[in-house]
Amino acid sequence: MGDDGCVFAQVLTDPGPDPAAALSAEDLSGPSGAGVLIDVGATAVCRTDLQLVTGELPARRLPVIPGHQVVGRIATGPDAGTRVGLVWLAWACGECAYCRRGEENLCEVARFTGWDVDGGYAQQVRADPAFLHPIPDDLADRSDTEIAPLLCGGVIGYRSLHIAGLTGPVPAGETVRLGLYGFGASASLTIQVARHWGVRCSVVTRSSFEVERARALGAEWAGTYGEEMPHELDAAITFAPSGDVVLDALRSVRRGGTVAINAIHLDRIPQFDYDDLWWERSIRSVANVTRADAREFLALVGAAGVRTSTEVLPLADAAAALTRVREGDVSGSLVLVP
Repeated sequence: MGDDGCVFAQVLTDPGPDPAAALSAEDLSGPSGAGVLIDVGATAVCRTDLQLVTGELPARRLPVIPGHQVVGRIATGPDAGTRVGLVWLAWACGECAYCRRGEENLCEVARFTGWDVDGGYAQQVRADPAFLHPIPDDLADRSDTEIAPLLCGGVIGYRSLHIAGLTGPVPAGETVRLGLYGFGASASLTIQVARHWGVRCSVVTRSSFEVERARALGAEWAGTYGEEMPHELDAAITFAPSGDVVLDALRSVRRGGTVAINAIHLDRIPQFDYDDLWWERSIRSVANVTRADAREFLALVGAAGVRTSTEVLPLADAAAALTRVREGDVSGSLVLVP
């Protein structure tokens, strides 16, 4: 918050192809909405932010402050100073059939951070206290900028592993192979959890730099699109927002294998032969995350040694950061600090 009591924020007012035109830098009287007041320490930039700002993902509310990978500290009250994180899921009703089954990520009236309610591209934000995630004590030595990318890319990657059928350590004597298609920020965190569980990982990505990064993080094989996968996969996760990649993954999994699509928005899935799906192969989408996903993943980060790779930018450079995400000019995660 500034000396004049105003809160600086990057506000989405008019979605369009140019992030610099879509966002406006504003000094607001304070964060909107009800809930706990949080002083933002860092907000990581996500491709979903770009899709919202450009209008590829239609706006639900305008104006709105984007940003859903938020780390900060509670500003007032008995818990003041407590470090917490915000994720994509900002609220769910708790009463519908989905919520009662533990599937609050599918709640039909759920609200999402930076889409339905203001997010973290600001100095302060308000959030429902029931949807705050305390940062575990074993991450006390990690900075806000290190933790922020965990709160979307890491959590959704963790859920993707579960959707793909991988839920914990591989039993002794067994071999499980996972393919990761695309190797941005989320995949680079997902592979660390999978390797911690003893899963053998292969990576297909678009650049030789990402191939080398995948190998450095323990991939048993890594190559670019068009290279033939050298072995059959038990499961695959696609991170690239392309339906063609989904079909590449489907053709690489064994009978009974699952392809999990880690994308909130996909361009299309081309027509394909039923033979590619037969033998009980399946395609599953990954939709949002639950609070349990966030708690379980954050509790695992320290033990698994999951690390983020970040580049820190001032909040004033939000539009430039989103442009770089669009152009693929990112190594690891871009993180905005107010």
